[in-house]
Amino acid sequence: MTKLYAGVAAAAVAAFLGASAWYVLANRGDDAFAECRQGQIAGGDIGGPFTLVNSAGQTVTDKDVLTKPSLVYFGYTFCPDVCPFDMSRNVEAVDKLEAQGIDVTPVFISIDPERDTPDALGDYEANLHPKLIALTGSADQVKAASQAYKTFYKKRDTGDEYYLMDHSTFTYLVLPGEGFVDFFRREITSDQMAESVACFVKAGKAAP
Repeated sequence: MTKLYAGVAAAAVAAFLGASAWYVLANRGDDAFAECRQGQIAGGDIGGPFTLVNSAGQTVTDKDVLTKPSLVYFGYTFCPDVCPFDMSRNVEAVDKLEAQGIDVTPVFISIDPERDTPDALGDYEANLHPKLIALTGSADQVKAASQAYKTFYKKRDTGDEYYLMDHSTFTYLVLPGEGFVDFFRREITSDQMAESVACFVKAGKAAP
C-alpha cells in the first residue's frame, strides 16, 4: 500500500514539475548539460535556500551542506520500504562515483521532524553511509525546504506513533554554483545514476 501511495504521489509531482518548469529546458539552447539529463527539467524554479538542523543539532543552510555535487532526497527514517530502497541506491551510486574519483554527498532531508530528531538521524547516518548528511528541523523549516524542491508529503494520521507518510520519491542532483540540474526517478539504477552524475560533473568542469 505504501508503494501505491508513493507511486501516486510521485506521479502527481511529476505532472506538476512538468507543467511548471519544462519550459526552462525548452528555452535553453545553450544547456551545457543537455546530453546528461535523465529527467526533462533544467534548473529554474526547483531548489533554493533552506535552513535545517543536522544530526549534531546545529542549524545549517544549503550553503553549509551543498558544497559538493549532492544527491538530495526527501524521506523519513520510519519508512518501511520506499526510502530504504531509494537511499541504498543513492549511496551505492556515491560509492561508484568515488571509485571514479568523483566526490558526491548523499543528503537526506526528513519530512517527519516529529520522530526524526537529530539523535535519530545521527544513528541513521552511522548505519547507512559515512558521507551521508541527514537533516531535520522544525515543521516550518521542513515545509520550506520541501516547497523549494517542489516535493510532496502528507502524514497519514493513525492516532499513534506508527503513522506512515505519503511522499514524493525523486532524488535531486545539485551542483555547487549551478544549483538543481536534474532529478532521478525511482526506477533509475545506481549504475545509471552514477553515469549521469559523472556526466554532469564533467560537463560542469568543461563549461566556459
